[in-house]
Amino acid sequence: MTHAVIRTPGEGRTVAGVGDVYRFLATGEETNGKYALWEAIVPPGGGPPPHVHSQEEEGFYILEGEIMFTINGERVVATAGTFANMPVGTPHSFKNESTKPAKMLISVAPAGLEQMFFEVGVLLPDGSTSALPPTKEEIEKLLAIAPRYGIEIRLPKH
Repeated sequence: MTHAVIRTPGEGRTVAGVGDVYRFLATGEETNGKYALWEAIVPPGGGPPPHVHSQEEEGFYILEGEIMFTINGERVVATAGTFANMPVGTPHSFKNESTKPAKMLISVAPAGLEQMFFEVGVLLPDGSTSALPPTKEEIEKLLAIAPRYGIEIRLPKH
């Protein structure tokens, strides 16, 4: 049984995920597993390494700033008002290559991936808009846990 969920500005479980700030607006527990939605604040230089989802579609809607997506090796600049959807199995990454923080909404369907962020991320107080840069330990924890959520992280070969 679900009920209506209202999150006011600043409300919602907020975690630092490898340097980015994620504020969860709807989780699978609240949507019968159909989708999850969160706000992401990506600082300059922030964003995940190239990766592939095996279980969920992932959508991005840019609210503020600029995000550089790399999708199947092609670079695309996304500014406020841009939407991008990554079907299951699409290699992608995103990075804030600008000098100002970017803000976007990220959705996944079905839900479940948010649990990875709860497991890997560092809980922040409600209303937080910045996080410390990721530590080596945080990155290693993400690399270890991501496969359990069907995420293949594709680190550059050295």
